[in-house]
Amino acid sequence: MAVRISGMNSGLDTDSIVQDLVKAYSTKTDTYKKEQTTLQWKQDAWKALNTKIYSFYSSSLSNMRFSSNYNAKKTTVSDETKASVIASDGAVSGIQTLKITDLAKAGYLTGDKLTTNDGSKLSSATKMSQLGYTGSGSFTVTKGDGTTTSLSISENTTIDQLTAGLTKAGLNANFDSSNGRIYVSAKTTGTAADFSFSGDTAALDALGLNNVNNKVAGSNAKITLNGVDYESNSNAFTINGMTITVKGKTGTDEELSLSTDTDYDKIYDNIRNFFKEYNTLVNEMDSMYNAASSKGYDPLTDDEKSSMTDSQIEAWEKKIKDALLRRDDTVESVTSSMRMAMLQTYTVGGKTMSLSNFGINTMGYFNAADNEKNAYHIDGDANDSNTAGNQDKLKAAIASNPTGVQDFFTQLSNNLYDTLSRKMRHTELSSAFTVYDDIRMKEEYDDYTTKISDWEKHVADIEEKYYKQFTAMEKAMATLNSSQSALSGLLGSK
Repeated sequence: MAVRISGMNSGLDTDSIVQDLVKAYSTKTDTYKKEQTTLQWKQDAWKALNTKIYSFYSSSLSNMRFSSNYNAKKTTVSDETKASVIASDGAVSGIQTLKITDLAKAGYLTGDKLTTNDGSKLSSATKMSQLGYTGSGSFTVTKGDGTTTSLSISENTTIDQLTAGLTKAGLNANFDSSNGRIYVSAKTTGTAADFSFSGDTAALDALGLNNVNNKVAGSNAKITLNGVDYESNSNAFTINGMTITVKGKTGTDEELSLSTDTDYDKIYDNIRNFFKEYNTLVNEMDSMYNAASSKGYDPLTDDEKSSMTDSQIEAWEKKIKDALLRRDDTVESVTSSMRMAMLQTYTVGGKTMSLSNFGINTMGYFNAADNEKNAYHIDGDANDSNTAGNQDKLKAAIASNPTGVQDFFTQLSNNLYDTLSRKMRHTELSSAFTVYDDIRMKEEYDDYTTKISDWEKHVADIEEKYYKQFTAMEKAMATLNSSQSALSGLLGSK
């Protein structure tokens, strides 16, 4: 860059003049930056909305397509203080009998109270020599599954080292200094996780771990279901589609009754939750599409922000961001496609049916709140103040014809699923599982980056051109001033 001579001879504020001359060009740079910022905000808005659309598509809507959503079962236990049952979709309906003979327990050993031979206070740092053990040896931990671990011990071994060794051997071990005892237990319930000690009797005696009377043996749970015996190392049994958790033994002549049937309430809740998520999504898209105009609002430059408070800046930007998808063609296309899929009729048992046959309708254009005109309401839904007092056709249909309900809603959900699949397919302008043209928008963003860089270089070149012109002027004036000074000197000498 050439050396700049700023107003030394002319007395002009060259920098200010140059900045004023290039201001018109710089304004175009600001315009590009504002347009790029708006595009970036729009990309962010679409990413957030697309995430919600895909989440609905891949979870709630996807689940509605499968029979498991309509085959929910539940099991009632005659005495829930002694057992609880979770029934899967494959559980057999009917009544079964259950006897509980034993509960699963974890092996547990309470060590004898320890004392030191010198009367010193017990702690985790207490050594075996202080407990009366001298020399060295080892003892073995044997688990119920046959695995063994040998622990070496000497007069310098501390209680802390001993409990650490037991833990490494696969047991829970803790020293309670306030009670002066070591407590040992199996990691899990059942006979396979139970434990015993053998080996150096002197060491075990010194540690208080050799008293079998203080030992609670680990045991398995035992039940009889429909006359067949089962055993488990935990208190949970998984049998023929049921997970049975036992809590207490039954009496000698006592049998529990397990009654399994279709869980109509869960099927209803599954359908209601689907519409809740659908409504949330379409209401948000309608709000975005119908947002108030932000005409006259553009992203702020740093100079513009400098004269505003943080709250003013936040409110200004919110006005723009709220309107980013206003009257957006893609938003309208997606919502319209979803709306049409929900309005379709389907044949069930030879009869043409729609959502209205199940008491599921929109509120109507004049009755619905703003941006909720495409939301569905279920007649008789206790959680919906708009329709809670209406006859509950959906529950009645689930109870009287669950197969028909499944047939209708699987057809509807498959149609809606296929509709969104087409909207989210990969194209030259959009990625897979994306409803908007993310590829095209990224290309536009990158184009702005190039435009801004090129224009900033153009502005810098113009600025440099003006500086060169003023520098040439200053040099010319300097030459003129020098010549005048020389002439004046010659004239004055005569």
